[in-house]
Formats: sequence, structure tokens, C-alpha cells
Amino acid sequence: MHFKHYGLLLVSTFAMAQDPVTDSLQEVKVETSRKSLKKALTATANTTVMSSRELLKAACCNLAESFETNPAIDVNFQDALTGVRQIRMLGLASPYLAVTEENIPFARGASQAYGLSFTPGTWVHSIQVTKGAGSVINGFESISGQVNTELLKPMDDIPFFANVYSSSDGRFELNTHFTRRLSPKWSSSLLVHGNARPFKTDMNDDGFLDNPLARQANIASRWQYHDPETGWEGFASIRYLDDNKVTGETGFDPDRDRGTTHHWGSEIRTRRLDLSTKTGYVFLDMPYQSIGWQNAFSVHDQNSYFGQNLYNLTQRSFYSNLIFSSIIDNTRHKFTTGLSFTYDHYNEYVVVPQIDENFDRIDNSVGAFFEYNFNNDDNFSLIAGLRADVHNRLGAFLTPRLHVRYVPWEKGVLRASAGRGRRAANIFAENQQLFASARTFDLMGNGGKLYGLNPEVAWNYGLSFQQRLSLFGKPSEVGFDLYRTVFDNQIVVDMYGSPQSVAFYDLQGRSDATSLQVDFDSEPIRRLNVRLAYKTYQVRTDFMSSGYRQKPLQPQQRLFGNIAYETPDHDGRRWKFDATYNALGAQWLPYTGTNPQADRLPNRVAGYSLVHFQVTRVFSGAFELYAGGENIGNYRQQKAILGADDPFGPTFDASISYAPVFGRMFYAGLRYKVLQKNK
Repeated sequence: MHFKHYGLLLVSTFAMAQDPVTDSLQEVKVETSRKSLKKALTATANTTVMSSRELLKAACCNLAESFETNPAIDVNFQDALTGVRQIRMLGLASPYLAVTEENIPFARGASQAYGLSFTPGTWVHSIQVTKGAGSVINGFESISGQVNTELLKPMDDIPFFANVYSSSDGRFELNTHFTRRLSPKWSSSLLVHGNARPFKTDMNDDGFLDNPLARQANIASRWQYHDPETGWEGFASIRYLDDNKVTGETGFDPDRDRGTTHHWGSEIRTRRLDLSTKTGYVFLDMPYQSIGWQNAFSVHDQNSYFGQNLYNLTQRSFYSNLIFSSIIDNTRHKFTTGLSFTYDHYNEYVVVPQIDENFDRIDNSVGAFFEYNFNNDDNFSLIAGLRADVHNRLGAFLTPRLHVRYVPWEKGVLRASAGRGRRAANIFAENQQLFASARTFDLMGNGGKLYGLNPEVAWNYGLSFQQRLSLFGKPSEVGFDLYRTVFDNQIVVDMYGSPQSVAFYDLQGRSDATSLQVDFDSEPIRRLNVRLAYKTYQVRTDFMSSGYRQKPLQPQQRLFGNIAYETPDHDGRRWKFDATYNALGAQWLPYTGTNPQADRLPNRVAGYSLVHFQVTRVFSGAFELYAGGENIGNYRQQKAILGADDPFGPTFDASISYAPVFGRMFYAGLRYKVLQKNK
């Protein structure tokens, strides 16, 4: 959808002596447009930028739910109990992505499972999605890509914003932003978010809640300093989160049933504190040269149980990144170099069948990086980066990354990338949905330093093409991208062996992921935008139980369509319509063949499709109402929880989730703004 920005141009027309009546000023309205989702032709990496206006096209209560209206990232359901959605890129789950907030690592380690739901959608200014190897500046862990979220900046935000939201699945939400200009150089913002789901729902009558009872309080204070006369700029943020989820059988009462076998239930309580600072200086006599220093400290504390399984995790982290940027001879040759340090202290306690153990550990690493950027200001650019790190458990290693861009003809861009990533898998934090099952956890370590396992290492290669064109006189864009990830080592999570166990082991053989996406974007008539995409995945691994085959719970085909229309603006009033179609192809499921017939699932399930829509009525620049629906076709997963009639029995499993559980959902809300610019 295009955002219409209206500028006013006053043209003086001096009348000639022979026509004094025409001696007047005439108003000319100049209309420009800005896409809510764009991929710049000049960007070297394959990066898509989502503006905050893209997030307004759907419910988008939090960051995890903000990718429904665009094809850059896939959204999957994590399990049948928590309602949490997991994102995937290039066929790989979010742990293989570098998720950053203002280029500081965010949803990693302990917050892998639920971290993306901890950033309210209204706090987001924009999201940059980069496919393939990321930048060495942001670390060595990225394998399939990077998602960076930019939050609202106090210097640019309006004095007050409020958003009230309610949905038919019993969720209520309130967002308020307060921004104040303290002086010409200082501004601050207070962002307050609260949500609650106080009512029980069981649409499929299996005796379990479709969505958890939940409440979340999330508050952030942000401070910005900007002095163009001296070249100094700085940010400071403090943020606190308290998130509680209760799920399980509809008759479960935590006060009465916790720790018993009267009713199966689960509680997940997360408290998190984040402190961060960013300081930057631009050399006044050399505007191409700057130095920046990022620091972040966080404490993530999760206490949870899933029936008789127990999982407690506390992570204390410190991150520091010192960055210096300048040129080599002229501005065609730029470079960025620096030093980084990361410290993670984990206290992890796990109780599942056959395991009752602490997995406390400390991870720390120190690294140096250098990234060279060449741009001939015409048709060729490249980014070549290399970093060297020393990690107390991963050892010493190098991480190379390369992005190349070439313009073969007008408005056509060919990009290529290659790079390697390395990470320490947090096998319990990243697979928390498995706690909601009767499975035993089989850790098949081989003496490695990570739960007895070795680091994950992978290469990623990519090729993409983007062409802007005029189709029947209308602006359009077509493109494709092809990526392949090859693992040297991966922690295999094997659910093909037995429905009563899950095995974790180092890769024995091959593991790779190949993805192909073809997309088309056009504005066939004014203010009507159409976006189409087709994606296909081959994500295969050598499983000890069943050989080299497609990973479970990964649709091999996806078809995406989005259509958006906005009526002409009449004194600030207009309508906005948006509809999204998502078709997911067939998926392989974990093996359940040895369960009793009633608790079996097919080896493979057929595809299905979802339709979402939203209508927004804008009354003025300050006030608007919106309403919409998700999953209008009311598709629901049949038999979402195995063994639901015997939740403490051997076949209980709520982790096999391939489709929505709740079904059709409607929502409505309002947005109110105080637009007066801070002075």
C-alpha cells in the first residue's frame, strides 16, 4: 500500500497588465507516495524494509505477529497450548536468525521461544529483513539472515499515542506512548503496554484451552540526545517486562492443581530487564568518519512447568560493541571495524522423564571484525567482511561474509551472497514446546561442550534478482531469490523415531535447506496494491531413525497474496482495506505410528489456506478505527493434542502443531494521536 504524503506548493502567477483579474496565488497539490514495504535497488544486501504502516495492516499485537502481510518471513504455530508463533526464514527456524533490536542482539538464548512476543507492534518504527549471510558487525551467529527492529525514536515521535484492541479470542490490549522534548538536544519517551486474556476458550471441545490465560505488563523509558553542532548523539533505554501464561485443561486451577495429577496444566512466568546505551560521534570536519559504542545488559528469568515437567531458566547477559567507520582514500571505498564482547551466564534446571539436572554454564566471547564496502556509484557494489572470535566453548574461529550487487540494465539488480555462521544451540530453550508432552529427552552427546554436543556450523549461499518495470503503464516489480544452507554440523532434533521420545544428537551425514521464492508486486490501479509470492522449500536432514528426509512440520510449498486499497483522502478522512491469503502446502509430521489408533496422526498432512482481512476508517490524522478478522475460513487442526483424555499418560503430546487451533477470530480497535510536534 502506498502512503500518500501531501505537500503544498504555492506558485505565484504575476498577472499581465491586460488581465488584472488573474492576479492571484494558485494552489498546486503535489502528491507523492511511499511504500510500506520496499527493497531499495541501491542496497547491496537482499534487504526488505517494513515501515510501521505495514504493521497497521493486521492485528500485529507484537513482533512475532507482524509478518503476516508480507512474504519475507514465514510464521508458524509453535504448539497447541501457548498460542506463540515462531518465525522462519529460508526454511530455518528463528534460532538460525540474528534477531536484533536497534542492532543490539535481542531474542536469543533464553528468549528464543517467546522473545518476539515481548516487543509490542506499536513500539516498532521499522523492520529490516536481510536474507542470507548478515553483517559481521552484528556477530557470528546469523546463518539464514537477520531481522533488525528499529523502535520509535523520541526525537521523531508525536507527544501522545494510544491504541486499544480487543479480539474474539478474549484478548485485550492497551498501548500508550508519551513523548516529550526536554530541550533542543534531549527528548524522552515512555512506552507502556499491557495485555490480558482472562477468559477460557475451547473451540474444539478437547478439554484444553485453545489459548492461554495471559497477562503482560511491558514498560520502556527511552532517552535520546542529539547535538549536530558537536557531532555527538546518544540513546539510553531501560525496559521491564512481566509476562504470565496459564494453560492446560479447562478445569485446571494453578492454586489447587499445581504439582498434582488432578488436571494437566502449565504456567510460564517470565520477568525481564533490559538496559542499553548507544553513543556515537561524527567527526565534524570528516562527516564520512564516525565512532559508535553499543552496550546492553539484560536479565531474563523464566519459571515454568508443563504438567510434571519443570523448566527454569535465568540468563544474565552483557554485550558491548565498539564500531569505527571511515573511508579509504575516497567515499567509494568505505570500511567499518571494531571489537565486540559477549557474556552469557545461564542457570538452567530441567526436570523431564529420565532427566533431573542443572545445566548451568557461562558463555563468553571476544571478537574483532573488519568490513569493506565498495560502491562505484553506478552499477556495482560489494560488502566483504571477516571477523575473528575466541569463545570459551566454541573455540577460536573465523567468520567470512560477502554480499555483491550488480546492475546489468536499468532498474534491474542482481545480488549474490555467501557466508558462514556458528552458534551454540540452547536445545531446551529452543524446543520448549516439547515439554508439553510425555516424551523422554534422549541427549546423545559425544563429549562436546554444549550438553555433550558440538557447535552448529553452516554455510549459506544466495542469489537474487529484482526488476522494476511498467506493466500496462503501471508500476510493478518482479523478483526471485534462491538460497541454500549447508550444515557442517547441526543439532538434530529427531521426532521420527518414537512418539514417546525425542533424541538430540550431532549431525551424522547431511543437512541442508534450499529455498526458492518468486514474487510480484504491482499497483494496477491507483491506490490499489497487489503483492503475490510463491515459495518452495527442501529442508532435509539425515535422521538416525529414518534416514535423509524432509524435516517435520515444514510446509514444502507456500503461496502468498495480499491486496490493499485506500480511498482518496477527503480532508483527512479515508477508508483502508487489506486482505491476505496464505496457502501452506503439505507437511510431514513426527512419527506416531506406535500409538493406539486414537492417538495417531498421519505421516503427512495436506495443505490448507488462511484468509485475513482488515478495514480501517481514518477520521482524521488523529483518530481512526479498525476491525478485521483472521482465519476467516475457520480452518482448525483436528486432533491438536494427542492423548487429551489421558494427559498424564504415555501418548500425551501437545507439541505437534501444524495449523491454527482456535479457528476464526475477529478483532477491533482504535488509535488516537496527539499530533502537535514536540518543540
